[in-house]
Amino acid sequence: MKFRKILFALLIFSLSAGLAYAKKQPKYEQARQLTPEQASLVRRAIAQEKILIKNIQQRTPLVETYIQDTRPDTKLYEIPVADHYMLSRVDFGKTFFDKVYTPKQVARHGFFKGSMDAITGLTKALHLDTQFTYSDTGFMEMMFVDPTGFDQQHYVFSFVRREFLGSVRTWVFDVHPRPEIKGMGRFYGRIWIEDQGGNVVRFNGTYTGPTDPDSSKHYFHFDSWRMNLQPGIWLPVAVYVEETQRTETDKSVGLKAQTHFWGYSLKLPTRDSESVSVTVDNAVDKSDDSQDVSPLQASRMWITQAENNVIDRLVEAGLVAPFTPGGYEDKVLGQIVINLVVPNNLAFTDQIHCRILLTDTLEATTVGNTILISKGLIDTLPNEESIASVIAMELAHIAMGHHIDTRYAFNDRLMFPDTATFQRIDMNHSDLDNTTAAKRAMQYLGNSMYKDRLATAGLYYKQLSARAKELKALNSPRLGDSLLQSDGTPWLADLMHQAPAINWDDLGQTAALPLGSWLKTDPWDDTVHMLNARRYAPMNAREKMPFEVTPIFFKLQRYEVAAVTPPAAAPASGVQPAAAPDNAPPAQPPAQPQNGPAPQANLHQGAAENPQS
Repeated sequence: MKFRKILFALLIFSLSAGLAYAKKQPKYEQARQLTPEQASLVRRAIAQEKILIKNIQQRTPLVETYIQDTRPDTKLYEIPVADHYMLSRVDFGKTFFDKVYTPKQVARHGFFKGSMDAITGLTKALHLDTQFTYSDTGFMEMMFVDPTGFDQQHYVFSFVRREFLGSVRTWVFDVHPRPEIKGMGRFYGRIWIEDQGGNVVRFNGTYTGPTDPDSSKHYFHFDSWRMNLQPGIWLPVAVYVEETQRTETDKSVGLKAQTHFWGYSLKLPTRDSESVSVTVDNAVDKSDDSQDVSPLQASRMWITQAENNVIDRLVEAGLVAPFTPGGYEDKVLGQIVINLVVPNNLAFTDQIHCRILLTDTLEATTVGNTILISKGLIDTLPNEESIASVIAMELAHIAMGHHIDTRYAFNDRLMFPDTATFQRIDMNHSDLDNTTAAKRAMQYLGNSMYKDRLATAGLYYKQLSARAKELKALNSPRLGDSLLQSDGTPWLADLMHQAPAINWDDLGQTAALPLGSWLKTDPWDDTVHMLNARRYAPMNAREKMPFEVTPIFFKLQRYEVAAVTPPAAAPASGVQPAAAPDNAPPAQPPAQPQNGPAPQANLHQGAAENPQS
């Protein structure tokens, strides 16, 4: 009996000591004292964060968020089971205030609604609107370290190391709220401060919960990036969100999401006139000899006028990338058009152009003689023949007269706010048009240089169809046509039937790529460029990730104003220009005309490259 009493006393003592130790246990790791140089950089970063908030209040960028719910998978590690998509034009001058965001209690339907509707909708989709969050716009906080209290009175900074992000040297600090600061929703993680201007260029972590850092489960973890888009101006460009917690028996759903910003400086489009007024000395009036316009030509010109109006309006709204001569849409997509037009003897009266729709949704359509293909679709297509299959179907639409609604030839029909773009412009084709275009597209492909690679192209549609149920949002077009019918069958089902079975263990078989594999959008001027990145072959089935969201990493660079080189002076009479040195690169050949021979070079190499160096 006495022994039991002693044992009970020891147990009570142990529990009391444990509770006392737990109470004394600090919430955060012991911070290291900053040197004067480190403290100075932190103060500059705090000041620059306030300047960034003022800068972004003057902008109205587009904000696109794509979310995939995931579940663990034995073979593929994790797979998407559902998805969500949002696209908004956000006026930060109207939504961002000194302390709080004030949401409007209105219905949220469709896309491009009010700024606060967009932000609140993103917050709810990311499940940041729980009873524990202190703001109805939790998503917005992922753009800022702390929009209401990022200073040394609220936070403790601890230096970690110096690190290069691309060519930008940064100082890395761990940051957490001061223990005496009450409340919740404060940032808890790591920040990267560039060493020249003191700008926070990246921050990675989460927000604290109502009691301690362990309760941050009420918030998602995120990785937020900024870029130097103009001299001295760093602005948010992307946020990656991920929440997973795996165990051997875990059946819970995880989440991965990407948010991208662009359109910080939208410009009105310009179009060079085909007829230029020129004053010529001793000109002779030959107006009686001018060529008249036939009814057929007038009809085609009317369609072209509608086409130009719509494309210009979409560029103005930030939905279509400005055309860049020699850019991806001209050099790569334009060449694939030639590879299909020439062997099929397609005699288009006007040149076919390709343009990039800047959204992640998988869609394509035609606007007159212009082919629109979404950035997300291009990113996931693994090779040239798969891109050619998409272009072949759009060429069929053009050749068969499935043109744009000519009501857009009247400019007043396009005089509406950007927020109404998706509601006022409809570029999709009917089911009958898509069915007939698909049959014609198969003929075009069978006559082209891609005829022996159609099985490879068909793999893409087989993979797309296999994940149609889980990726409904990705396959729901906002402006044009989906690649899938309503039952999930591809329009180009004949192409899919030629493909072999999907074999995850065959590392040489690439059916589709993850999002973001080929193109990048300039967040300032909306131009698109090919990624300057090495291509590696997957080492296992888990690295294939078709149509999936992946983490975001940038190799940051400082903005440099391009130096304008003055034109060389013309040589004096009788003086020949110096010959090019023997080791000079050869001059680039002129652009190939539309009716030239189809080249055999592969313009869009697949993702199975494995560089040796």
